[in-house]
Amino acid sequence: MEFAENHEPAGFAPGTLRVRVQAATERALHRGALQPIPTDFLHLPDGGIRFLVRIVRHLARKPARPHPDAVASEARPNPFLPYEPAMYVADASPTHVCLLNKFNVVAQHLLIVTRGFEDQQTPLTRLDFEALWTCLAEYEGLGFYNSGGVAGASQSHKHLQLVPLPLDPSGLALPIAPLIDAAEISGDAGRVESLPFPHAIAALDQNDTAAGPQRAAAQTWNVYRRLLESIGVTWPAASERFAEPYNLLMTRRWMLAVPRVRECFASISCNAMAFAGAWLVRNEQELELLQQRGPLAALRHVTETIPDTRV
Repeated sequence: MEFAENHEPAGFAPGTLRVRVQAATERALHRGALQPIPTDFLHLPDGGIRFLVRIVRHLARKPARPHPDAVASEARPNPFLPYEPAMYVADASPTHVCLLNKFNVVAQHLLIVTRGFEDQQTPLTRLDFEALWTCLAEYEGLGFYNSGGVAGASQSHKHLQLVPLPLDPSGLALPIAPLIDAAEISGDAGRVESLPFPHAIAALDQNDTAAGPQRAAAQTWNVYRRLLESIGVTWPAASERFAEPYNLLMTRRWMLAVPRVRECFASISCNAMAFAGAWLVRNEQELELLQQRGPLAALRHVTETIPDTRV
């Protein structure tokens, strides 16, 4: 994808972000600042999706996420203000900065963070989407957003995330991609009937997304609002937070929104990556539970109002 030159440039030359991510990764690893979480992985087929399940070898280094209601967001430690210099990759825009995910499971996992504090549960803005598109124009990736602790957000400072594709080490770009590719989705909010959990999805206009981050952001912000309305997430008043948690996933071709009613399936925390078909479990017990019940049942459990009493 090539973007037109009608937008304010990012803090990196076009075509160089991937190189900058790699250089920052090597530098941060050498300094001991980047602390990847080592995992093994396996595939767990369910409902036509070849789910990727990663099993953590050592989780002790990753700090526990504070409960979202424990203390006010301003009083909690904020790793992004100021951010750790070793995590810096590039300026995404005048309003956003690209940082490495310090405790990454997927290599070259980027965080796209607002420079000043904005709450993670406030609406995404056109500037948020513009920063995401500036990065997504550089290489194929999955952009995602966890709105609130129930949706799997670990920090209250607004940050979008971007992981490069293919997501699966065996080469499959995205586990849910075959089902989406086989569905007939349009620019209107719709559903993929083979995804048996609440959601709304829309195709993105390729003419708009190729026309530069500003035009792409304007289109996707409008799509975002339509999708949230479709899944029952009420747009808040000015300066207010969303009352309902949700996950958002986006590629260059489509956007998917999922409502959330609970964070965990049993002890397994679930964020937007699970809806892309990628799970993270901490031990063999969690893996066994996911194998017994199935990933799709787990996704229904965290999205449907009526809880599964077997969990």
